[in-house]
Amino acid sequence: MARALATYISLPGTTAEAMHHWHEIFGGELNIMTYDDVPMEGMPFEPHPGAVAHATLDFPGGSIAGSDVVDDKTYPIRDTAYSFLLTTQNADEARGYMAQLIDGGGSEAMPFEQAPWGGWYGQVFDQFGVMWAFSCDEDSPRPQLI
Repeated sequence: MARALATYISLPGTTAEAMHHWHEIFGGELNIMTYDDVPMEGMPFEPHPGAVAHATLDFPGGSIAGSDVVDDKTYPIRDTAYSFLLTTQNADEARGYMAQLIDGGGSEAMPFEQAPWGGWYGQVFDQFGVMWAFSCDEDSPRPQLI
């Protein structure tokens, strides 16, 4: 039986930077191993110096793993076909994460508002082009407007 589902992403040489950025926002435990630390004998490719072979960020409520792309192809990162969805305890927590991702060089894709299906939902693209979606249960209180 499966134990847990985690997100895995390969970025174009920015995995270490992204993982450090996400660690600053979400906290948790960060581990990064580069190909410099891995025996390369028998590997079918030649990674760039310092390329990330495997990184993990385990934080309250989630886990992200990833590595750097090891070929010279261009892969789209910024897209709406996927997102990292984080369900928070309340709307203020989600808004806080969204603000940190935007302040870190990201942009709002969808404001955090009550969703037609109940609850709250919003989206941001971080500085790396990754779309983050945030949600919380419908019984989360509406924020006080002053």
